[in-house]
Amino acid sequence: MKITREQLAGMIDHSLLRPQSTRAELKSLCMEAIAYGFKAVCVNPVHVPEAAKMLKDEAPLVCSVVGFPFGTHTPAAKAAETAEVVRLGAAELDMVLRIGALKDGREAEVEEDVAAVVKAAGGRPVKVIIEACYLTDQEKARACILAVKAGAAFVKTSTGYGSAGATSADVRLMRGTVGEGIGVKAAGGIRTLADALAMIEAGASRIGASASVAILNQLDEQ
Repeated sequence: MKITREQLAGMIDHSLLRPQSTRAELKSLCMEAIAYGFKAVCVNPVHVPEAAKMLKDEAPLVCSVVGFPFGTHTPAAKAAETAEVVRLGAAELDMVLRIGALKDGREAEVEEDVAAVVKAAGGRPVKVIIEACYLTDQEKARACILAVKAGAAFVKTSTGYGSAGATSADVRLMRGTVGEGIGVKAAGGIRTLADALAMIEAGASRIGASASVAILNQLDEQ
């Protein structure tokens, strides 16, 4: 597929989610986001204030994860975390769904969990991470349906910390489930231009990656 550098950069959430991440790495992340024109930086809550300061008056957004990486916080805890990172400067939220509740068929609890974050986000886009590697295709579809029903703006494949990351098949299934009006974010293991393009061709509207600079440089080399 043909895509311009600007188009691809505008679909990428430049991510730094390792627990050992330093302030120097955060600064590099934000400077790269500005220089390359990435859509957002995706960081842990503790890094939101610094990222918001570094990106003040710049185009890239600050995205924070919520309930990361397992999704096992209570709905009240996730809502409180959401309110806190919004106060600190987050413009988007990537939350982890309650995977065990979904697998148990406790759909009302799954929906309540997402809805609590959506409400606390105050209109800011919420991306719901379904951690597809742990789900059957039927569960993936149900997760997407429940996320959308609860007000999510995106569904997202993976945290990058599960047993596997994004696959084209999962992206295709998720896009087919949510239709065209909801975003689909592919994340986890996307390290090359070929990886990113495969996800976009399958229906991804956003890419989460830590190898974002390398991916764009590969496009420049074509």
